[in-house]
Amino acid sequence: MSYDDQNVFAKILRGEIPCDKVHEDDWALAFKDISPQAPIHILVIPKGPYVSMDDFSANASEAEVAGFFRAVGRVARDAGAAPDGYRFLANHGDDAHQEVPHFHVHIFAGRDLGGMIRRPKN
Repeated sequence: MSYDDQNVFAKILRGEIPCDKVHEDDWALAFKDISPQAPIHILVIPKGPYVSMDDFSANASEAEVAGFFRAVGRVARDAGAAPDGYRFLANHGDDAHQEVPHFHVHIFAGRDLGGMIRRPKN
């Protein structure tokens, strides 16, 4: 899949669509999710044009990878999520229900998040 520079996150990065920004540095932009699934629900996106975690891990520079994941940790700490715990999630592709074709991580915190995934019924 090639990168679509008209996706909503690309437009947010260009300032064409507003967001409730909580962090920005050379490598990442973080903002509150418009439809939060937990008391703390923040999206962190790299500034580069990467479709998925697969694309990012294969094609981003070492500096981009390090800078992005450091930003994820900083955002979680700054949001107050680190002491009690948080989950970060990146969806990839159709089976994972990735909605926006720009790599992004969701940070969820602020309550008990339950188990990871449901087991299939046999």
